[in-house]
Amino acid sequence: MTTRIVPPPFIIQSEEASDKGYDPKVARGLWGFVRPYYGQMAFALLLMIIVTASAVSGPYFVKLAIDNGITAKNPIALRNIMLAYLVVSVVQLGFNYWRVRIMSRVGQHVLYDVRTAMFAHLQKLSLSFYNRYSVGRVITRVINDVGTLREFITWAVLAIVRNLLGIIGTIIAMVALNVKLSLITFAVLPIMVLATIAFRNIARKNYRRVRAAVSWANSVLAENVNGVRVVQAFSRQRHNYDHFSGYINKYFLETSLDAAWVASIYTPVVDILGALATALVVYIGGTAVLGESITAGVLIAFVLYIDRFFEPIRDLSRRFDTLQSTMAGGERILELLKTPVDVRDAEDAVELQPIIGGVRFENVSFHYSDDPTLVLNQIDLDVKAGETVALVGETGAGKTTIVKLLTRFHDPTDGCVLVDGVDLRSVTQQSLRRQMGMVLQDPFLFNGSVKENILFGRLDATEEEVTAAAQAVGAHEFIVNMKNGYDTSVEEGGATISVGQRQLISFARALLANPRILILDEATSSVDTQTEGIIQKALTRLLKGRTSFVIAHRLSTITNADKIVVIDSGRIVEQGTHPELIELKGRYYELYKTGFQE
Repeated sequence: MTTRIVPPPFIIQSEEASDKGYDPKVARGLWGFVRPYYGQMAFALLLMIIVTASAVSGPYFVKLAIDNGITAKNPIALRNIMLAYLVVSVVQLGFNYWRVRIMSRVGQHVLYDVRTAMFAHLQKLSLSFYNRYSVGRVITRVINDVGTLREFITWAVLAIVRNLLGIIGTIIAMVALNVKLSLITFAVLPIMVLATIAFRNIARKNYRRVRAAVSWANSVLAENVNGVRVVQAFSRQRHNYDHFSGYINKYFLETSLDAAWVASIYTPVVDILGALATALVVYIGGTAVLGESITAGVLIAFVLYIDRFFEPIRDLSRRFDTLQSTMAGGERILELLKTPVDVRDAEDAVELQPIIGGVRFENVSFHYSDDPTLVLNQIDLDVKAGETVALVGETGAGKTTIVKLLTRFHDPTDGCVLVDGVDLRSVTQQSLRRQMGMVLQDPFLFNGSVKENILFGRLDATEEEVTAAAQAVGAHEFIVNMKNGYDTSVEEGGATISVGQRQLISFARALLANPRILILDEATSSVDTQTEGIIQKALTRLLKGRTSFVIAHRLSTITNADKIVVIDSGRIVEQGTHPELIELKGRYYELYKTGFQE
């Protein structure tokens, strides 16, 4: 017996939380995006009513044609009835086309609004969100879940209304034609209701598993693509392929086949019940025609109405799948949009005026919201404008957290961070970060040209300024030797150029922004000694007059600092110049002996 594959628990829990039918809270949340197009949807509904009425009238025209035309041997009446039927059909066709065009436009506009809102919110979310949310899951929310929402709004909403109107209109027409035959037709409805309930319960579980498979596959795929260099470096291609195709993709296949199997059973059940109702009506109605208690036209119209009665029921069962997916996807969309932004501008936040660059940490402590363990503990640090401060310490000591608090990627749990005496929580984040530059250990370049990447932090810079920034950090020489110089295209992440070249471009990007405070987070750890020498010469000149925070493991980037701050287990244990700390023979001296000597 083949063992069925089970996804990770967090995937199952995420999807089980969304395993529900119609949810009024989700519907109200999604309605906020639909509300601006209420007028267009109301007009489309009016068109739908006209189209439905036209469709329901079809069998009645057939009844009139048989009874008043053919049986009465009246060709003029037959012609007039058929002309009227033709006019109604043309009206139905035109109005239905109009309705589809309106709802298609509404669906696309809602899709645009939702994705725009999600992207804007993702831009605001703090780093803590991205630490716990994988790229694949974010993409699933923005692409798959929003796509499901568009499908529901464009087709399913009014299709459900159309089916309900069609069922109601058909019932009225059938009862008006013959009550007895109507009751015979409706006799199979209890069986159909039971079958629909059973199908709904089974389908709900299966479609939850399908959604879990999609989310899981996207997460693994994104992870594998992002880490493709490591995969190839360790020759893991075959193992990863077997894992994806034989485990993850196989689970996707299993769940999709299960969902298809359930759907394939329900439709024949409805068809059999419809055939049973038709057989009963033809037999009993045929007997009534022979006894001349009803006309042949009534019987034929009734048979046509039976098919029109069961077709909307079949379609409603298919729309239930869409409703399930929409409610689940809608809940995840709203959950993402409601994710709180950990670092927000205060309501009375003001624009930070041009700064000089003095920085002060006053009794600052910090821990993450989901972990009470202190990352920083009572940090007091005073940095004068224009000083270069080197932060040193073992991995995990809290060096990067200090600069994250300075850039307001996080807010202190206790204490405050001030720039020029202004508490950072009282100013807007944008006005603060416009006056800061940051170069990270792992430089990231965006898909575009070298020039566009250097311009990233200052779009109004001239070509001369771009060239000057590149020359200042020693990047100009290798850029002009590239195929198209500054217009050379680099792939996402800068995959087509070396790590050292990416780092130099990121230096040029930071320096072009002309920041008053510059942060280098182990920015020279990815470059070779020769390239670092080029950068050091440039930094000696470029850091002058700017307040700089340098996190580094190389001695050459530390010894020239105005102040060296030693961090250990979230506390400042020493600070001073290189000679002072060496003479002190404390923690810095130990780090110098074991890790910094070159």
